[in-house]
Amino acid sequence: MHINLLGARVDVVDLSGAVEKVAAFVATGRPHQVITLNPEILYRAQQEPELLALINRADLVTADGIGIVWAAKVAGTPVPGRVTGIDLMLALVARAAREGWRVFLLGAAPGVAEEAARRLQEKHPGLVVAGTQHGYFRPAEEGPSGEAVGTSPAHMPGKSPNESAGGPPENPKDPTEWDVVQQIRGAKPDLLFVALGAPRQEKFIARYKQALGVPVAMGVGGSFDVIAGRVARAPVWMQRLHLEWLGRLLREPRRWRRMLVLPRFAWLAWRKARLGK
Repeated sequence: MHINLLGARVDVVDLSGAVEKVAAFVATGRPHQVITLNPEILYRAQQEPELLALINRADLVTADGIGIVWAAKVAGTPVPGRVTGIDLMLALVARAAREGWRVFLLGAAPGVAEEAARRLQEKHPGLVVAGTQHGYFRPAEEGPSGEAVGTSPAHMPGKSPNESAGGPPENPKDPTEWDVVQQIRGAKPDLLFVALGAPRQEKFIARYKQALGVPVAMGVGGSFDVIAGRVARAPVWMQRLHLEWLGRLLREPRRWRRMLVLPRFAWLAWRKARLGK
């Protein structure tokens, strides 16, 4: 079951239900994309029809962020609650350790994915990590069909993917986007976690979904940094009070401009709900 929220399909599912859906995807062996939708992405999608279409092509879309849960309630189509990227990732990693699923971690700064993988294996000794790769790579010069792709849609115009993600300028020694795709495909993971920041991670997955051949790929934002101990997650009491966004802002004041999207999103959702009644 799903709802329509500002033109985007959102699945009515809780954390355990999302895990079961992913398990079913893995069982098929066919490529699937999971998106954990937050207000920033959905608001941006209102101005970018291609991004909205990408969201609606995903195989599972969860409500990541209390703003999405609130907007769904205001619209009269409530969802069970938040299913955040990091919570879903951690639940899937635990399931992967039990089921023998292979996982691949792509993204974040050099060394972060490796440390996150090490800590996850420490907590889940049976976890099979098929591979890791940092998120600083260059645009592909040739795509999965051999076409020239000098400018990738997975990053901001005028900037390299690294700079789009807040990282350093391109390094000629970094692998290309297509090198990374081939690396992942060769590792044959069952689950691919992509930490490139939204919407770059969602665009990367959508673009290479078939070429990757991974049963389930999902974007997880800054989850690797949290798991690796580079960034502290908001205290549990903040999470329970739905103030995780505030905790993140206090830790990273430079995010204040991005946070301006939240009141705009709230106004848009409220207005849409009122006009729709």
